[in-house]
Amino acid sequence: MKTALPQVTRIAQQVGLDLNQMIVSLDSVYDSRANRKAIFNRGRVPNIPANPRSRKIPKRARKPIFDPAIFQERFRTIERIFAWEDKFKRLLLRFEQRPRMVMP
Repeated sequence: MKTALPQVTRIAQQVGLDLNQMIVSLDSVYDSRANRKAIFNRGRVPNIPANPRSRKIPKRARKPIFDPAIFQERFRTIERIFAWEDKFKRLLLRFEQRPRMVMP
């Protein structure tokens, strides 16, 4: 995360995109104070679900901003593309090979 966010910012600046106030939606794996702060300090809004990390008692703090509708939209678009690629990987590999039979 520490190296990816500056690279995305640099590429966006080269292309001419303005990423200020853009929502960054990530999985709960990336739920940490450092990640939220890094996203916020670059002018973006973090949308990361809270990761309870096997806590029996909820953490006493203000709950971070999280919009499940945005998270679900991300799931429908990105995760389904990955699932489609995995589903058709076997089909693509089959057509990449040449037939082994040689006709006389």
